[in-house]
Amino acid sequence: MELIKWSDQFATGISGVDHEHEELIESINSFCVNLEQDSAKEVLINILNNIYATIHSHFMLEEKVMKKNAYNEYEQHRDAHAELLDEIRDFTMELESSSEFDPQQLKQKLTDWFLIHFKTHDARLHKLGY
Repeated sequence: MELIKWSDQFATGISGVDHEHEELIESINSFCVNLEQDSAKEVLINILNNIYATIHSHFMLEEKVMKKNAYNEYEQHRDAHAELLDEIRDFTMELESSSEFDPQQLKQKLTDWFLIHFKTHDARLHKLGY
């Protein structure tokens, strides 16, 4: 089951950013499928670690584009990135240390994170004129 489906509403017009958004959606969906299949905790942790690495790399690209274009909301966007990376690290640590966790809550957090971050920050990248 796809939790998030790529659509043009997620397109920023920056090809590298858009491609990475699509990959991120695939990773989140893969994590959710593995949750539903009761995959081993180690598998889930590995997927979360991959999501973290993908997002970290993606944020570096976005920040590079924003700096290059003197994006006026750069600091707020960068701070949101740091906060989101902390949250993913916290998800992973919680999963590693807990014998019980709520898969639905974790799926909801990942979905909300992507959708809210996109709507409040990434959608504004359209202003850069790409």
